[in-house]
Amino acid sequence: MVMPMARKKISTTIYITPEQNEQLKLLNSKTRVPVAEYIRQGIDLVLDKERHNLPGQTGLPFAASPRR
Repeated sequence: MVMPMARKKISTTIYITPEQNEQLKLLNSKTRVPVAEYIRQGIDLVLDKERHNLPGQTGLPFAASPRR
């Protein structure tokens, strides 16, 4: 597996439910992947899903990027 290059990260505050917190802690204890990494992955999923709402080039309709 190829690991992405480390990038500077910006600190922010988020609010999650107690259930989300428990599930993330459980996932972390089983996988040893930091909770923050799962949160970043979740943000990436939303940004990919909502890409059409973001400014910038949209590309040609027939050249759409593949969905995850």
